[in-house]
Amino acid sequence: MVGRVARVTSRFVWLVLAALGLMSGACGGGTPSGGAQPAGGPLASQELRRPRIVAFGDGVTGGVGLAEGQSYPAVIQRYLDEAGYNYDVASFGEVGETTASAVDRAEGVLDDDIPILILAVGAEDARRGVPVESVKRNLSRIIERARERGIGVLLVGAEAPPDFGPDYVATFRQVFVDLAREYGLVVVPAQLEGVTGRRELLQPDGITPNADGARVVADRVWLALQPMVDNLGGGFE
Repeated sequence: MVGRVARVTSRFVWLVLAALGLMSGACGGGTPSGGAQPAGGPLASQELRRPRIVAFGDGVTGGVGLAEGQSYPAVIQRYLDEAGYNYDVASFGEVGETTASAVDRAEGVLDDDIPILILAVGAEDARRGVPVESVKRNLSRIIERARERGIGVLLVGAEAPPDFGPDYVATFRQVFVDLAREYGLVVVPAQLEGVTGRRELLQPDGITPNADGARVVADRVWLALQPMVDNLGGGFE
């Protein structure tokens, strides 16, 4: 009799444990592969991930020479958070980035969960005197790749230095105007407008914005970016 009770009890416990296992699997807590998962699991991390606004550009975008949190994308992130927008800003800035190298790098940056791309490439081309036809062609390729993925593009222009003459300066500036018109883009005409030539806003190289200069850049980009975010519905938390 005692043996029979023990067998029944053992079977009952086994059934309870099996039922709990099935419930756990139905709730997504199981790991079919049998491997360990990080806390929260991949599904939880996907649910918590916010849409990313990508800032794609050169060293100014990357915050070269600045402390963490001082780059213009980092400042824009604070503006988004303070206004209650549910977006993250991801910065993909590369020192020395040209429009040609950006074409190659863009493929690994553009993703389907990006609603907006801040495209701020061209200043390095201007310093090197790259033909404007090449600059326009390269930027067009990036813009078209973004549009194929349903990504809105905020185009940030660049100014050429006077070294190559007034004609080059004018035609280089016109590239961004023409692209904005051709693709129907929002454009910030010149990334460093209001910064260039002001020593108090520049690092010792006289070219790269310091923390105060980065805030000036962020303010100008934010004026163009905020209406685009609002048009997406804001994504308020």
